[in-house]
Amino acid sequence: MPPINLNPYIAFRDNARQAMTFYQSVFGGELNVMTFADGGMPHEPAEADRVMHAQLEAPDGLVLMAADTPSSMEHRPGGSISISLSGDDEAALTGYWEQLSGSGMVHMPLEKAPWGDSFGMCADQFGVQWMVNISGAATS
Repeated sequence: MPPINLNPYIAFRDNARQAMTFYQSVFGGELNVMTFADGGMPHEPAEADRVMHAQLEAPDGLVLMAADTPSSMEHRPGGSISISLSGDDEAALTGYWEQLSGSGMVHMPLEKAPWGDSFGMCADQFGVQWMVNISGAATS
């Protein structure tokens, strides 16, 4: 039986390419972008260059997908979902935190939590909600 993947898929309004380029600068990896025109999908002429599908595959196995929401559809930035990054690589996770929160808004600083891990919550500059948990680590 082939593996099943569960990947975050973020909806943007006209700035998916900018957001995914930012995430590529944070996580590294290869970014593939297909526009509505590339995909042969029906679209408004002004939306031809908007992102129909983008996929970032980072070297450490992270996969992030995104698209621009067509103007004919409702768009709710941020929605009710947070993307969680967790593990024990303190340097990598702290680096992700610094980049994601740097131009965004920190809801809870990345610091030692009551359960012993370091934990923080933020929204990046695109309004996407992130949670970072570093197992048993202590950050300054």
